[in-house]
Amino acid sequence: MEEKKPLVDRPRYLDRIMPFIGTDDIIKVLVGLRRSGKSDMLKLIQQRLISKGCLPQQFISLNFEDYALAKYHDPDKLYPYLMERINAVDGTPYVFLDEVQEVRGFEKVVNSLRATTKADVIITGSNSTLLSGELATYLGGRYVQFEIFPFGYAEFADARQRINGNSSFDAFLREGGMPFIATSNWDNESRRTYLMDIYRSVVLRDVVRRHSIRDVALLERIVLFAMQNTGNILSASAIASYLKAEHLNVSAQTVINYLDYCREAFLLVRMNRTDLVGKQVLKTLQKYYVADHGLRGAIVGDGMTQIQGMLENIVAMEGLRRGYDVSVGAVNSKEVDFVFDKGSQRRYVQVTYLIDSEKTAEREFGVFKDIPDNYPKTVVSMDPILQPRDGIEHRRIDEFLLAEDW
Repeated sequence: MEEKKPLVDRPRYLDRIMPFIGTDDIIKVLVGLRRSGKSDMLKLIQQRLISKGCLPQQFISLNFEDYALAKYHDPDKLYPYLMERINAVDGTPYVFLDEVQEVRGFEKVVNSLRATTKADVIITGSNSTLLSGELATYLGGRYVQFEIFPFGYAEFADARQRINGNSSFDAFLREGGMPFIATSNWDNESRRTYLMDIYRSVVLRDVVRRHSIRDVALLERIVLFAMQNTGNILSASAIASYLKAEHLNVSAQTVINYLDYCREAFLLVRMNRTDLVGKQVLKTLQKYYVADHGLRGAIVGDGMTQIQGMLENIVAMEGLRRGYDVSVGAVNSKEVDFVFDKGSQRRYVQVTYLIDSEKTAEREFGVFKDIPDNYPKTVVSMDPILQPRDGIEHRRIDEFLLAEDW
């Protein structure tokens, strides 16, 4: 019998989602990379509801990646089935539709449930355009969307401790935060096989098939280039020029389109640059990060040789996981790795592997001197000895990722 994987609590998400549970006129939409934990989030929501007095009989759960439910990919069969189940529930029915984009015309089904029943509907999907078409038109703003990311270090450590596994930051750095890996004691080859399978699934199902891409090799070369240059400023024209030098004829617009498709599938994350003096968003020369640094490692295969970019990737994703708007700061001719914004809150963060010289210290701390405000400023690194200066804090990256004060 297959060992049951532990269900890791994700309170940061639940605290944002649960206030909307019980409002039957608002559809709850969870989106994110395939295998990032959306299905487990539905189970966690159910656990919270049970703790508040709900009964399991009130839950109607369908995962449309289950072949046994293939017939319900037809909305004309799905809708009457759901109505029959809903009408049989005593109390509030809670309808959980997982990977709902597999159902053609799901928009009409979801909207009809919202408009004609007292069911509380929660759906998940693996594409950011889930609400960009008919569903958004039907719902007219009557929905809330939450993006679910793979595990951060705190969740990874929690998962590993549950299976008596290696919960160190070094393990997280090597393996990444895909939930199934975090709850498994696999060897390196097994992890890489699993991660490559996720990558192929995202590329083929969520990008190639959705956008009818013919030149799959070109798409994968562009994705590889973006992943190899995690943390570097990129432009579509520079990528196109690089590929042309490798005898791959591609336009800058095609590069933009392919990168956008990967963003829609939550494989890549684009960080815009913000002028911290002129207060403007700079629309050129962005950075790209990967939804999970372990996924990047499996595809690029460069081990720890690009640790600076990996550390940046980890911090960027942690900011997003915590609900911040994350951008790259530009101040005069210098760059702040990250600007974290949430309402009236702001924090500046520099990320570096080690501060091993005065030149490095001046580069990492000195950039903050030109920022004309008093928001918190932090340098994070893997240094065993911390060296704060000029009112700027210096924190170990593992401690920073576990901290509750930001």
